[in-house]
Amino acid sequence: MNPGIRHEWRDCGGVKLHCAVVGDAASPLLLFLHGFPEFWGAWRRPMQHFAARGWLAVAPDLRGYNLSDKPASADAYKAKHLIADVLALGAHYAGGKFVLVGHDWGGAVAWNVAIGHPGRLERLVMINSPHPYIFWRELSNSAAQQKASEYMNLFRLPKAERVLSENGYARLLTAFGHLEEGWQRELLEAWSRPGALTGGLNYYRASPMHPAALGDAGAKKLQLKPEDFTVRVPTLVIWGERDTALLTGCLDGLEQVVPDLKLLRVPDASHWIVHEKPDLVCSGIERFAGSPGV
Repeated sequence: MNPGIRHEWRDCGGVKLHCAVVGDAASPLLLFLHGFPEFWGAWRRPMQHFAARGWLAVAPDLRGYNLSDKPASADAYKAKHLIADVLALGAHYAGGKFVLVGHDWGGAVAWNVAIGHPGRLERLVMINSPHPYIFWRELSNSAAQQKASEYMNLFRLPKAERVLSENGYARLLTAFGHLEEGWQRELLEAWSRPGALTGGLNYYRASPMHPAALGDAGAKKLQLKPEDFTVRVPTLVIWGERDTALLTGCLDGLEQVVPDLKLLRVPDASHWIVHEKPDLVCSGIERFAGSPGV
């Protein structure tokens, strides 16, 4: 099921991250970052696709997930720590610049890496993950996006672990009901590891980017300026337009903060486009990233 994939643990400043790795260690790096509530295995097919074409493909379990360390404090999941993890992995696996691919929360981390450390990246690929300024705008002003994001406030509550794990993680599994049963079984195993569900939820708890709730203005508390969030890295955005949590309003005006942008909109795919249309995702990335060393 995992031909050629090897498993390594890397110390990223006191937090050890489990990494799935395939390809020649001397090859240019494609680093894949998963989102909630997945783990490295979400990238299995793209990793093997690109390793066969001369890339070194690496997919970590982000901190808090699956086989990686799971700090207990929500503060350990603030953006600065997540960015540092990615930079540490990039420094280990790449001799120079690398291509960073992110989905969902992994994309949120990747956007921040690109904004703050553009010199570390060759190219950026984002899959159904909104740019932070655009998402702030939508959470602050769009009633539709506010409603679509209401789940985020549930995920921030102390009861979230109980609600999401009851009845065999039924609520979480609903999102994956149209995907392969084998993947659902893998997810259940990953979620069941001690501390793993809390680790994933702590991303929501540590972030100020959420809808308003009773007594909390949420994202509206922030005062963001677009010029502070310009992405100076060539960027491909792939977006499944049937995403019910992250609406297509998150694409409006994106070129203002991502000047070197290519946008691939996929009308018949959902938030889980990597699973639904792996060939399309791989071919899109391949056209954008080119061949290793080119």
